[in-house]
Amino acid sequence: MRLSRFGNHLNQGSGIVSLMEDLGDALRVNPDMLFLGGGNPARIPAVEQALADALQQVMDDPVKSQQMLGVYQSPAGDVALLDELVALLNREFQWGLTRDNVALANGSQSAFFVLFNMLAGEGCDGIKRHIQLPLVPEYLGYSDLGLSDDFFRADRPSIELIGDHQFKYHVDLNHLEVDERSAALCVSRPTNPTGNVITDAEMACLDQLAQAHGIPLIVDGAYGTPFPEIIFTDASPSWNSNTILVLSLSKLGLPGARTSVVIASEPLIQSFARANTVLSLAVGNMGPAVARQLIANEQLLALGREVVSPFYRERALQTVVLIEQALAGVPFRLHRPEGAIFLWLWLEGLPITSEQLYQRLKKRGVLVISGHHFFPGLRQPWAHQHECLRLSYGQPIEVIRRAIDILADEVRGLYRGM
Repeated sequence: MRLSRFGNHLNQGSGIVSLMEDLGDALRVNPDMLFLGGGNPARIPAVEQALADALQQVMDDPVKSQQMLGVYQSPAGDVALLDELVALLNREFQWGLTRDNVALANGSQSAFFVLFNMLAGEGCDGIKRHIQLPLVPEYLGYSDLGLSDDFFRADRPSIELIGDHQFKYHVDLNHLEVDERSAALCVSRPTNPTGNVITDAEMACLDQLAQAHGIPLIVDGAYGTPFPEIIFTDASPSWNSNTILVLSLSKLGLPGARTSVVIASEPLIQSFARANTVLSLAVGNMGPAVARQLIANEQLLALGREVVSPFYRERALQTVVLIEQALAGVPFRLHRPEGAIFLWLWLEGLPITSEQLYQRLKKRGVLVISGHHFFPGLRQPWAHQHECLRLSYGQPIEVIRRAIDILADEVRGLYRGM
């Protein structure tokens, strides 16, 4: 079979494909696998009940159910939902949005494919531009979305050591390089994979920097504010006409609905909706229908604040205790858990690479994600890339406990052999 350059680009091995293959095997094919790998949200009974009730309410209404199952939506998505989101966000945050500032997409991954390639790559002026990541580690799903080489540029963070076993990444503003070839700045908040929440002060600096260079600041809020609000530290939601904010229903408990929300300037939303129509024809209806019902039930924001965020905060603290007990005496640090559904484990001086450790653990029935996948666009080698693992704490606590015991046994053996 002869593939085009585009076909070869998407056919090559990538971290996101490996992650989703592992996820599918663990959750469907081999359920005995101890799964600390992908980003599937936890099963939270109160959330599942609220979503089931919302979907049933849609199905019980002949008009709503017909709209969900039997019609195409406009290029920007369900117009009624757009209006309801605008009203909700303006009431909560006074952002001054109109319907023309918001569009829907079939999940954040497809939204970022369109956004990144609209902004970066070779421009009409012949200049090849890149997406600038102000710090890595960053989301591995970005890595293969660009359709040209050198699509990302990334900068190392500064590292703040906290106590004996924690640390935090910060944007290193003194070394952040933005130039005429930077098409946009992009951050996830909270950051996938580390659970890092970029501070309000850092966000303000990035916003000023982006505006000074005439480029947008893209904020991936898949785990963040205003929904699903999986944030355990102070973080103010912010938006202006130079911000592209991408939100998702997945981590609220609807990963199967593949629904994301893009909030941006009117010209960008118009371009995004046109491009998305070419690629997808129309956005799916189930996620928007459930979201509309959640808004009607006054649950879209409340579920995140009152149920989802407290659940993950408690689970994060439980998992930290388990790791600290299991790895006592081993040179390790955890990124301070500030949000998302992951812990980022740094094994200083690891005798093998994190990819090799991932393979060893997989043979023992434990799935994690090797940290080296999360450094797209980093131009200089960094040993730190190969000393980290991403661990999900979305599974039941007993699964997490068993997996950590096996991980600790493997790691202790490695350090004893040094």
